[in-house]
Amino acid sequence: MESRINELEAMLSLADDQLEQLNRVVFRQQEQIDRLQAQLRLIWERMDSLAPAERLSLREEVPPHY
Repeated sequence: MESRINELEAMLSLADDQLEQLNRVVFRQQEQIDRLQAQLRLIWERMDSLAPAERLSLREEVPPHY
Protein backbone atom coordinates (compact mmCIF):
# COMPACT_ATOMS: atom_id res chain seq x y z
CA MET A 1 0.00 0.00 0.00
CA GLU A 2 2.85 2.38 0.87
CA SER A 3 4.56 1.81 -2.49
CA ARG A 4 1.33 2.71 -4.30
CA ILE A 5 1.10 5.95 -2.32
CA ASN A 6 4.73 6.74 -3.11
CA GLU A 7 4.11 6.06 -6.79
CA LEU A 8 1.05 8.32 -6.79
CA GLU A 9 3.00 11.08 -5.04
CA ALA A 10 5.75 10.80 -7.64
CA MET A 11 3.20 10.98 -10.47
CA LEU A 12 1.53 14.01 -8.86
CA SER A 13 4.89 15.74 -8.49
CA LEU A 14 5.69 15.10 -12.15
CA ALA A 15 2.26 16.37 -13.20
CA ASP A 16 2.78 19.54 -11.13
CA ASP A 17 6.15 20.16 -12.83
CA GLN A 18 4.66 19.66 -16.28
CA LEU A 19 1.77 21.98 -15.47
CA GLU A 20 4.19 24.68 -14.32
CA GLN A 21 6.20 24.31 -17.54
CA LEU A 22 3.03 24.60 -19.63
CA ASN A 23 1.97 27.68 -17.69
CA ARG A 24 5.32 29.33 -18.46
CA VAL A 25 4.97 28.50 -22.15
CA VAL A 26 1.44 29.90 -22.30
CA PHE A 27 2.58 33.05 -20.46
CA ARG A 28 5.45 33.62 -22.92
CA GLN A 29 3.15 33.01 -25.88
CA GLN A 30 0.64 35.52 -24.55
CA GLU A 31 3.41 38.10 -24.16
CA GLN A 32 4.44 37.48 -27.75
CA ILE A 33 0.83 37.77 -28.96
CA ASP A 34 0.49 41.08 -27.09
CA ARG A 35 3.68 42.42 -28.71
CA LEU A 36 2.56 41.31 -32.18
CA GLN A 37 -0.85 42.92 -31.70
CA ALA A 38 0.81 46.18 -30.66
CA GLN A 39 3.04 46.06 -33.75
CA LEU A 40 0.07 45.32 -35.98
CA ARG A 41 -1.85 48.22 -34.43
CA LEU A 42 1.10 50.54 -35.20
CA ILE A 43 1.26 49.33 -38.80
CA TRP A 44 -2.48 49.77 -39.19
CA GLU A 45 -2.31 53.32 -37.81
CA ARG A 46 0.55 54.19 -40.16
CA MET A 47 -1.30 52.79 -43.15
CA ASP A 48 -4.45 54.61 -42.09
CA SER A 49 -2.55 57.91 -41.92
CA LEU A 50 -1.35 57.65 -45.53
CA ALA A 51 -3.14 59.65 -48.16
CA PRO A 52 -5.32 57.51 -50.42
CA ALA A 53 -2.93 58.04 -53.35
CA GLU A 54 -0.05 56.63 -51.28
CA ARG A 55 -1.88 53.47 -50.31
CA LEU A 56 -1.17 50.33 -52.24
CA SER A 57 -4.08 48.75 -53.95
CA LEU A 58 -3.72 45.02 -54.43
CA ARG A 59 -6.14 45.12 -57.33
CA GLU A 60 -3.90 47.58 -59.16
CA GLU A 61 -0.77 45.53 -58.53
CA VAL A 62 0.09 43.33 -61.47
CA PRO A 63 1.99 40.16 -60.64
CA PRO A 64 5.36 39.93 -62.43
CA HIS A 65 4.30 37.01 -64.59
CA TYR A 66 1.66 39.09 -66.46
